[in-house]
Amino acid sequence: NEYGLFPGYTLNSEGSAYIGSENMMSEYAIIVDAGTGKVIAEKNGSSIVSPASMTKMMTLLVAVENIPADKLDDKVTVTIEDTDYAYRNDLSSAGYEADEVTTVRDLMYGTILPSGGEASHALAVYVSGSEEAFVELMNKKAAELGLSNTHFTNVSGFYDENHFSTVSEVAIIIKACMENELCRTVMSAHIYTTTPSAQHEEGLEISNWFLRRIEDKYSAGLVYAAKTGYVAKAGNCCASFNQMPSGNE
Repeated sequence: NEYGLFPGYTLNSEGSAYIGSENMMSEYAIIVDAGTGKVIAEKNGSSIVSPASMTKMMTLLVAVENIPADKLDDKVTVTIEDTDYAYRNDLSSAGYEADEVTTVRDLMYGTILPSGGEASHALAVYVSGSEEAFVELMNKKAAELGLSNTHFTNVSGFYDENHFSTVSEVAIIIKACMENELCRTVMSAHIYTTTPSAQHEEGLEISNWFLRRIEDKYSAGLVYAAKTGYVAKAGNCCASFNQMPSGNE
C-alpha cells in the first residue's frame, strides 16, 4: 500500500526472539517489522490482556470508516450522558463540558490525544446512536482483520472481563490505523486545538503527552504515532509506530 506496510493482517512469528525480563519490565510485548510482517521479538505475544485505552485505536478506525469525509466538520453536542460516562467509569477526559458544541473531527482528536472518554462516547453515539451499536461495528471490524483473540464491550477500554485482546492483535490494529490517512494523521498529532465554543472561546488545547514527552528525548529513531492506555488490571500500555535509524518501520 501507499505506506509500505506488509500486505494482509497475519504476522509471521517463525524464528522470533524472546524478550527477556532483564530487557523489558512488561510481561507482554511485541516488535513487528512493518514492511514484512515479521515478528522480530515478543514476550507472551498471544496471551490475553486488557487493552485499556489502546482500545480507542479501534474506536477511531471504525468511526473514520463509517463517517463520510464531507461530514467531518458536522456539529455535535457533547451531552451530560457523555460527560457522566467518563466520570462514572473513571476515564480520562478531553475537557468537554455538557452541552458543548464541537465537530466530529474534534471528537476524533479528543478520543486519541488526551484519551477522552466523553469524546469517544460522543463519537460512538454520533455514528451508531449508542455505544452498544458502535461496539458491534468494532467487533465486526476485528473479525474482518482476523483477530480471533480480540473482543470489545466498550469504546474506551475500561476493564471488563469480556473486553480483551493480545499484543499481537493490537499490533494488527495499529497497522490498520496506519493504513488509513485520517487515522494516521490523528494518531501522529502532538498537539491540537478544538473548534472554539461557548464554553471554551479559544478552543480546547489537547495533547498526545506520550509523543510530546519523548520528542526531545528519544534518540533511537522517530515515533510517528502512538496510543497509550492504563487501567489498574492492565497497568501501563502503549502501541506505537516507529521509524528506526536504519529506515525500517
